[in-house]
Amino acid sequence: MSGSSGEQAPAYRSILSISDEAARVQALNEHLSTRSYVQGYSLSQADVDVFRQLSAPPADTRLFHVARWFRHMEAILGGACGRGEPRGRQASKGRRGQPQWSPPAGSPPCKLRLYNSLTRNKDVFIPQNGKKVTWYCCGPTVYDASHMGHARSYISFDILRRVLRDYFGFDVFYCMNITDIDDKIIKRARQNYLFEQYRGKQPQAAQLLEDVHAALKPFSVKLNETTDPDRKQMLERTQRAVGLAAEPLERAVRGGLPAEEAARCAEVLLEEAKDLLSDWLDSTLGSEVTDNSIFSKLPKFWEEEFHRDMETLNVLPPDVLTRVSEYVPEIVNFVQKIVDNGYGYVSNGSVYFDTVKFASSERHSYGKLVPEAVGDQKALQEGEGDLSVSADRLSEKRSPNDFALWKASKPGEPSWPCPWGKGRPGWHIECSAMASALLGASMDIHGGGFDLRFPHHDNELAQSEAYFDNDCWVRYFLHTGHLTIAGCKMSKSLKNFITIKDALQKHSARQLRLAFLMHSWKDTLDYSSNTMESALQYEKFMNEFFLNVKDILRAPVDITGRFEKWEDEESELNKSFYDKKTAVHEALCDNVDTRTVLEEMRALVSQCNLYMAARKAARRRPNRALLESIARYLTHMLKVFGAIEEESSLGFPVRGPGSSLNLESTVMPYLQVLSEFREGVRKIAREQKVPEVLQLSDALRDDILPELGVRLEDHEGLPTVVKLGDRETLLKEREEKRRVEEEKRKKKEGAARKKQEQEAAKLAKMKISPSEMFLSETDKYSKFDENGLPTHDSEGKELSKGQAKKLKKLLEAQERLHKEYLQMVQNGSFK
Repeated sequence: MSGSSGEQAPAYRSILSISDEAARVQALNEHLSTRSYVQGYSLSQADVDVFRQLSAPPADTRLFHVARWFRHMEAILGGACGRGEPRGRQASKGRRGQPQWSPPAGSPPCKLRLYNSLTRNKDVFIPQNGKKVTWYCCGPTVYDASHMGHARSYISFDILRRVLRDYFGFDVFYCMNITDIDDKIIKRARQNYLFEQYRGKQPQAAQLLEDVHAALKPFSVKLNETTDPDRKQMLERTQRAVGLAAEPLERAVRGGLPAEEAARCAEVLLEEAKDLLSDWLDSTLGSEVTDNSIFSKLPKFWEEEFHRDMETLNVLPPDVLTRVSEYVPEIVNFVQKIVDNGYGYVSNGSVYFDTVKFASSERHSYGKLVPEAVGDQKALQEGEGDLSVSADRLSEKRSPNDFALWKASKPGEPSWPCPWGKGRPGWHIECSAMASALLGASMDIHGGGFDLRFPHHDNELAQSEAYFDNDCWVRYFLHTGHLTIAGCKMSKSLKNFITIKDALQKHSARQLRLAFLMHSWKDTLDYSSNTMESALQYEKFMNEFFLNVKDILRAPVDITGRFEKWEDEESELNKSFYDKKTAVHEALCDNVDTRTVLEEMRALVSQCNLYMAARKAARRRPNRALLESIARYLTHMLKVFGAIEEESSLGFPVRGPGSSLNLESTVMPYLQVLSEFREGVRKIAREQKVPEVLQLSDALRDDILPELGVRLEDHEGLPTVVKLGDRETLLKEREEKRRVEEEKRKKKEGAARKKQEQEAAKLAKMKISPSEMFLSETDKYSKFDENGLPTHDSEGKELSKGQAKKLKKLLEAQERLHKEYLQMVQNGSFK
């Protein structure tokens, strides 16, 4: 019942007069039970007076009228902060108002941190311009085949680039260079050219032998001067191989063998002595090579090979690619400004960077990345190049730590015109000029291999900051870790030099990438059989999960059946799913820790597998929507990492050979029909007891379909699972299964044979009469008693009591065995 505010005042005064608080609240509860205080209720001053007396609604659930009235009053008056007068116009009319809202406290966002070589710490990544990230990566010097060391850097940077772009949402502008002017390229190009010229002249056998012996003299000197044991061993192998190849040709010349035989021997020697002769020809004729096109042909060929390798490895192409040969004018201008700024000097046609003057400047610091390496002359000379460390070149420098910005070209080297005479760029200046032309005075990220830190990247920093007269040319320097081969440094001298093409003969691009993902990008990675086996097992583990989920999703179900009630198992799995996503995010924020990410993904799949197995055991369908969400998330993460190359909504895609056709979506409907037909046939064959049909059905599963890349999995009481996979993988699985079965068969046969032999040996022993068992052992005993028990040893000495007692026990045991045998014969156990 409702009443006016005037009618309520006496009742409220009576309630307020009660001194005991508990009794006052009880009286208020009884009063409120007789009236409506929500809809159509007119607020009075008496209500306000009573409300002021209460600090909170009563906890006793029996006093629910007071609790409800209290909340209503609190909403009208604006809570504890506004108990004086009714709030606003709505309150005056007795209407309910919205309570005050407060946002949740939340948790602080996880920030991306990257290991910065400039600080040797994980620094919070903050781009200079919003979400845009400018990034320069040192590309290859293209004079030979790309190897696994290149793969280590470029796959790792590709992963980082994809994560920043596709996971964190940065707008990455990625630049990379191709070094096509370099001492190594010049020397290799000259050697190749001179050797081909020499081969084309088809030297006579005697001339070839004379030239090989002439080349061996400086080679022997180099061998004797070499201190590195691995390199020395390689040179010794070359020397031996050339010597062995020369002997048949020498015999052919001395013996006057037919010209065809001598030509064959000469060809063998030419091949074995190629490196030896190339080096010798270059030292004698290299200065005569003047055609610049000779020096561009080699890098062009190997650059094309490099791009093909990167495409096969699914490494994204750079947004911009720069070649040194195309930036020579910019490099000349860059060097000139460094000279104008007072940090470079001209000496004998070359231009050098003045490290002393730069380091003494208050605005600059030399050796930011590896200050402890400053002054390392071996590293500095390696950075200058093989053709630039002669005594006369070294004498041109003001300080041994100075390095070449521009090199005066010697005879036999390519050259370009410049203010200081004809010359060519130094190695370090190339990246500085090209990166600055595109990215300006300061870039967000510069990347390269760990071995480039000093002197290359330290010199890049110095000359660029000398050019711009700043101290921030690079904000974050990222360096990928070394790559070792089975624990050893990769080198031709150790015969463990592995090209990318060699590696791809053994493993797929995805498997190589997974191996890299399972290690930190900044640490040393050991490329070994164990490393690759781990990657193979991870790929197989993930692929099986995807195939199982695809099979669940293919099961026919109506639209409403796709959404099923969640039980505790689904809620628990979903909670784990979100926990793992959080852990993945935190790992990616922590220096893009892909190793931890893959482990979290593995753990999530393991939980899904347990869930599916439990549902299978209970003959219940797993929740398809939940599993699909998880599988799509895992697919997305693998796409982010570049481990899934094609457009695939779920799992690893299956493509037709040499085709962009999605094989799975094309053939799976037909395979499903075949599987259902086979199940029907098998059911009838079992009912009608037709084993031949069952054998044919098994042959289809085990022998025929794997050849087509199809796996059928039969489960008792459940539909057959159809999985489309890689043919080679399925065939390997089949062979492994057969090998294991064959081993089991052999083991079983061996155990049965051993048991037979033991039983035969036991039977043979049982047949021996106790009185005869020792008589044949004349080498041990010479006398026996009437029961055949030995009494004297072979020398005629009487046996001791202990020996006699032991032999008697053996005799008694034989008596029992022989008695058992006679009983068996009597019972007809033996014919």
